[in-house]
Order: sequence, then C-alpha cells, then structure tokens
Amino acid sequence: MILRLVFISTLLAGALALPGAGAAREKVRYETSAAPGTIVIDTARRKLFFVLGDGKAISYPVGVPRRGSEWSGTASVNGKYVRPDWIPPPDVRAEAPNLPDRVRGGAPNNPMGARAITLDRSDIAIHGSTQRMRASIGGAVSHGCIRMRNEDVIDLYDRVSVGTPVLMTP
Repeated sequence: MILRLVFISTLLAGALALPGAGAAREKVRYETSAAPGTIVIDTARRKLFFVLGDGKAISYPVGVPRRGSEWSGTASVNGKYVRPDWIPPPDVRAEAPNLPDRVRGGAPNNPMGARAITLDRSDIAIHGSTQRMRASIGGAVSHGCIRMRNEDVIDLYDRVSVGTPVLMTP
C-alpha cells in the first residue's frame, strides 16, 4: 500500500533540531490517567510515552509538528506498515518541487523509515526517519507527523495494534 504521509525537507529538519535529540528510549516513571497501552505524545517535551501502567511508561524522543502544523487531541492507530512507500503530498511538494513522485519503501531516502503507524487523521503517522533526518529528532520539524528513530519506531510498532489510542498534548 502506498502511503501519502507528510514530512518536512531534510535540510529544514536538520536546521530545526534541538539539543538533547539523542536521548535514548527508556522506561520512566509517568503518572497519567491514560490507560495502559495508550500512546501519549507530549509536544512540549518532544517525547512519546507508551503507557505501561502502575506509574510507568516507555519514553521515546520524537520530532513533532512544526509551527502551523500542530495538532492536539485524540486519535487512534488505524494502520501499521513495514517499510512503506511514500508519495510527497502537495504541501510538501510545494516546498521541495524536485522531490520524486514516489520513494519506494526501504530506500535510504524514504522519510518514512523502517515503519509507519498511521493514525485516523488525514495523512498523519508516527514513523521512522532517514539517516539524515535522525538529527531532527527532538525538534518541531514535521507537517503533522511524529518522527522517531528507526530502532524506536520498530520497538513501538511491536507494542501497538490497530485501535491503540493516541493522545497528543500541546
């Protein structure tokens, strides 16, 4: 299946990366009213939490939507894809008209990376990254998607299923 998902060009993404982007995935104390198995994306902290329950979660560093592309509220996982193809949507093509029409899954320049977890919002996913885009993790860099390191999105992909609730906080 071809996914039409959004990202920002790698040049701009690298320019907006924040210090601390290399912080590792870790099990942390996390008090929340969200049920175990929920994904909570904390935009301000640039972290995604997979709620384990009993005051614990797995924390992942992420890239979040840039100014003008932010969103908040609830969503749910509606698809899971391994090395998906990517077709640049019109807003991304307008910024970078030289992009190819399609980037095959698994290609080193595919911004979806190793996995994509799609949400029930138009063209929004939690996805991996290219090697060049890794530096953007920790920044406000996307057109709405949540960007992760490939090893982290693979770990999260294996923990979630279609229907998993997602909460995006400002």
